[in-house]
Amino acid sequence: MKLTYQPFELKLKHPFTIAKFSRTATPLMLLQITHDGHTGYGEASMVPYMGESVETATAFLNQVDLSAFKSPFDFSDITTYLDSLAPGNPAIKAAIDIALHDLDGKLKQQPCWQLLGSNPQLMPVTSFTIGIDAPDVIRQKVQEAENFKVIKVKLGRDTDKELIQTIRSVTNVPLYADANQGWVDKEKALNLIYWLHEQGVQLIEQPMLKTDIDGNAWLTERSPIPLIADEAVQRLPDVEKAKGVYNGINIKLMKSAGMHEAQQMIIKARQLDLKILIGCMSETSCATLAAAALAPQCDWADIDGPFLTTNNPYKNPEFRDGKYVLSDDAGLGLSL
Repeated sequence: MKLTYQPFELKLKHPFTIAKFSRTATPLMLLQITHDGHTGYGEASMVPYMGESVETATAFLNQVDLSAFKSPFDFSDITTYLDSLAPGNPAIKAAIDIALHDLDGKLKQQPCWQLLGSNPQLMPVTSFTIGIDAPDVIRQKVQEAENFKVIKVKLGRDTDKELIQTIRSVTNVPLYADANQGWVDKEKALNLIYWLHEQGVQLIEQPMLKTDIDGNAWLTERSPIPLIADEAVQRLPDVEKAKGVYNGINIKLMKSAGMHEAQQMIIKARQLDLKILIGCMSETSCATLAAAALAPQCDWADIDGPFLTTNNPYKNPEFRDGKYVLSDDAGLGLSL
């Protein structure tokens, strides 16, 4: 079994601004694992605020012993092995996990979604994300989202109402909102949530600081809109902590260290009666197709990565009526 990898800078169509950060590109590590004539493709998206980089990813990969991976793969054991090498580093661990799932599907001649037990008929619509920006740019972004049935809006600054009003001046599609921990006053936040409810917002991610457990729980108890934990829930042990604090969780493969643990998080969330949004970072078709394989097991999807970039190295995923169309091709269904 052979592992190869190369850094890649994924460029965004627009500067991507959230409550506390802004960026125009994202460093990736594109990864391949070859075995028995087949190649599995993986990807690490290392958004700066998560603490990973090309340097940390390379250092981690240099520790990986491929002889630990035998087909048929035991993904639980693989996750344990990768965690034993170093704490953290979920994105590069996800790249390995995704590549092995792609390879597993190709070796078994089955699509990943089938191996994971997903039903393509249950695919939710995915949202198109609009970062914080000037009104004229917001209107341009809305035009770029014409093939989407839902728009996700980044909030968390004092321009929240203006941003929503700008969108509502040009479209009436349903909205998701993400405050990215940007709200600090729970009373003001609750008033804004009721206003957002009137504007057609259907869910809100991470309204207050992830460390403000009481504040988020207070909002959730009173909110007419489901409140979803994002930064507060990274990996499987965090899911149980969301119960009683949020209505649901946002699972991202770059947080969960890959597809295997993401599915375990889905199972755990269902046991706890938590809603599930599956999301993404700035990603190519590779990682978003991995998330799409699990999306039918979730309530909502926000896996728009390839559609927000200018240099996706793979073919854009098939997309129809606002939804991913899962391929019957073996593995992820990724087209080079």
